[in-house]
Amino acid sequence: MLTLIESINSVLWGPIMLVLLLGTGIYFTLRMRFLQIRKFKVAFQRVFGHAFKKSENDKGGLSSFQALTTSIAAQIGTGNIAGVATAIASGGPGAVFWMWLSAFLGMSTIFGEAVLAQKFRTKKDGVVVGGPAYYISEGLGMKWLAVLFSICIILALGFMGNMVQSNSIAIAMNNAFGVNQTAVGIVIAILTALIIIGGIKRIGRVTEYLVPIMASFYLLGGFIILCMNLSEILPAFRDIFVGAFNPHAVGGGVLGTGVKEAFRYGVARGIFSNEAGLGSTPHAHAVADVQHPAQQGLVAMIAVFIDTIIVCTMTALVILVTKADYLSSTGAVLAQKAFATGFGSSLGPAFLAISLFFFAFSTVIGWYFFAEANIRFLFGKRVIRFFQILVLGFVIFGTSLKVDLVWAMADLFNGLMIIPNLIAVLALSGLVIKILADYETDFEKKSPEIVK
Repeated sequence: MLTLIESINSVLWGPIMLVLLLGTGIYFTLRMRFLQIRKFKVAFQRVFGHAFKKSENDKGGLSSFQALTTSIAAQIGTGNIAGVATAIASGGPGAVFWMWLSAFLGMSTIFGEAVLAQKFRTKKDGVVVGGPAYYISEGLGMKWLAVLFSICIILALGFMGNMVQSNSIAIAMNNAFGVNQTAVGIVIAILTALIIIGGIKRIGRVTEYLVPIMASFYLLGGFIILCMNLSEILPAFRDIFVGAFNPHAVGGGVLGTGVKEAFRYGVARGIFSNEAGLGSTPHAHAVADVQHPAQQGLVAMIAVFIDTIIVCTMTALVILVTKADYLSSTGAVLAQKAFATGFGSSLGPAFLAISLFFFAFSTVIGWYFFAEANIRFLFGKRVIRFFQILVLGFVIFGTSLKVDLVWAMADLFNGLMIIPNLIAVLALSGLVIKILADYETDFEKKSPEIVK
């Protein structure tokens, strides 16, 4: 099965992703005149200023900041630790460069996704919902494509993706504390159940406090290790840039890796981490209470920046400055070796295991919410409880699977999700540009106190 899935992924994450994923990012970046640079300051102010307000109106289910943290909860997961480590192990340090590039371009793509999610959101079963299935069916009038997307995201995130989260954290907890991996999965399932049965409001309240705390804890630990290895920071950046175009120059040739592998694993792990173009985070941005769709689009851009440019980079630098052996290890094990080198054989793995626990836990919550929105789209609320039970079962089951197979399956379904989502985003790009123009020419000038 692993061989078959990897064969499919080698095609899916090759030219198809190059054209669809990076091509879409380039297209939106040019059409919006490098919005991610022009409006970065405004977006930053939006996130760390006005977005902290609980609610601006009563049209949606979450405040703008809660929508952001729910989005980041899904984005900042094991992909930021185990995923980055896997990318470096499989594609060399150069994979990090391609993660950066995909994130930069993805900031414009996710702006379009969030704007469309806001534009076509609706109420179903008394709950505010939105996302690709809704802008595909309403914006394009292609119900069959919306159904295809919904099936893919339910499989990719609700089932396969959450197995990735529980798999990585179970391995980390087992290595650090000797805890049984299945027992770890049961604990995660119980904690998840306590939150998801409370609905979107409870999810928003939990992520609002959990995300800033867990991200700060991890970044502080990484910063301490960087300070302990100051002389290795510049060589690490050199390996990243040189490795992106000449992996053999930094030892990647030992594994036969080349630019193709660096690109493939960098983009794949990058999209798995920041989810730009994937079609997942628009479900959170759709329910945010904002007065203009572009406002939440700007917030969505900052989420990608935080996830990849800040958190993923921290993981990559820790691995490279500690000179962890990425030729013989991968995933969470490689990351643990790096932190063990920095903090010691006892504290390092424990620190990473705790970080992974909260990263994975928050992602399971976020991904459940995204998948549930599509369950509602397909079946309504009548099967929600059954779906919750299935998700919790997959969380437990994922702890016993082989890590390579789990990642390969996640890559497969992520790739299948991207295609229908980006077809819709590209087809509706004119509407995105129109909404952005309205925001810049009208809303910003009339409501400067709301913009900031």
